[in-house]
Amino acid sequence: MAQNRFSHGPGPSQRQLRVGELIRRTLSDVLLRADVHDPDLNRHSITVGEVRTSADLKVATAYVLPLGGHDAEDALAALRRNAPELRHLVAKGLTLKYAPQLRFQLDETFDRLDDTRRMFADERVRRDVEAPDADDDRNDA
Repeated sequence: MAQNRFSHGPGPSQRQLRVGELIRRTLSDVLLRADVHDPDLNRHSITVGEVRTSADLKVATAYVLPLGGHDAEDALAALRRNAPELRHLVAKGLTLKYAPQLRFQLDETFDRLDDTRRMFADERVRRDVEAPDADDDRNDA
């Protein structure tokens, strides 16, 4: 039986990853150059951490965070308000049949990274991580 060339696994396909990264770079450039004529949006320095696309590449969700995390809700509201213009500007840099609809979410990976660092800094966790395993002692004998 012939293999289907499209991935049906749990993760995104190579094409989704490639298009998501292309959208991320293009969107970052548009925001960096302040091509959108909205002073509320241009006063924020916004980091685009990741862009995930739907399987049909018609919807792209950009995970963003303003520099320092300050006024995150204001920046998110400005991005959502200017989504049609951002979609148009991003579409210029893409060679896709359809310009994906842009959706914006706050990027919470930095918060989770801080939580993970705090967890590993805890003395009890550090003691468990640094302790030699009982299995290693038995294998050495």
